[in-house]
Amino acid sequence: MLRIDGLTKSYRPGARPAVDGLNLHVLPGEIYGFLGPNGAGKTTTIKMVAGLLKPDAGRIHVGDLDVAARPVEAKRIMSYVPDDPDLFDKLTGAEYLNFVADVYGVSQENRATRAGRLLEMFDLAGAVRDLIGSYSHGMRQKLALTAAMVPAPSLLVLDEPMVGLDPRSAHLFKSLMNEHCDSGGSVFFSTHVLDVAERLCHRVGIIDRGKLIASGTIDDLRQLKQTAAQGVGGDTTLEELFLSLTDGPDGSGDQR
Repeated sequence: MLRIDGLTKSYRPGARPAVDGLNLHVLPGEIYGFLGPNGAGKTTTIKMVAGLLKPDAGRIHVGDLDVAARPVEAKRIMSYVPDDPDLFDKLTGAEYLNFVADVYGVSQENRATRAGRLLEMFDLAGAVRDLIGSYSHGMRQKLALTAAMVPAPSLLVLDEPMVGLDPRSAHLFKSLMNEHCDSGGSVFFSTHVLDVAERLCHRVGIIDRGKLIASGTIDDLRQLKQTAAQGVGGDTTLEELFLSLTDGPDGSGDQR
C-alpha cells in the first residue's frame, strides 16, 4: 500500500539529511508504527508521503501511484492528519466535513452515513454546527480524524494521532484503525506512545538521525537485539527495545 525507496531530504546544503536513504513498505491491511526520537525525521517523512514536501531523492508509491508523478491521484486514495491540525476557524464542523467530502468526491449518502457515525462516536454531534474556532484542541483533533475517515481512504497517514484525545476517544480511534485495516486499508502513523504501538501495530519501524535502524514485528526487533548480544530477553517491551536501539555510543543508536 505504501512503498518508500531511497528517500532523502535535507533542509539546507551541506547539512546532515533530515531523512537519509529511507526504505520501508506498508502492506495492505497493516498498521505500521513509525517511531523515533524528537528530530529523527518522522514528520519530514510523513510530509513527503502526503506530498507536502518534495524529496531530494528517492520515490514514494501509494498503491501503484508515484506520489511525485501522479500527486492528485495518489492523494485521492489517502488521508493525512498532522500532529496539530490547522483547520478553518470560520467554518462550522459540518461545513468543514462537507468541504473535505466535496474535495474527495464523496456522495451525499456516504458522507452523511460515515460522518454521522464518527461524530456520535467522538461526542461531536452536538458541536458540529458550531464554529471550529470555538473548539478545544481535542475537539479539533477529533474533527480532523473524522474528516480523514469520511473519504474511506486506502491509506491513512497520521502524525501523532492520539495527541489531545481523551482516553475514551483514543480507545475508539484505535478500534477504528483496526476496523479500517480489517477492510483492506492500511495505516502509517507516528507516535511517542510506545505501549500503544506495541499493542496496536502489526509492524514498527524505528528511525534515528534520518535512517531506518530497525523494522519488523516486536519479535523481529527482539531477535535483532539478541543477535547483537545485547542481553535482550523474550519478554522485553517495545519501550526497552526502542531505548536500546536508539542509545548507541554516539547517541545515534545502532545504525541498521
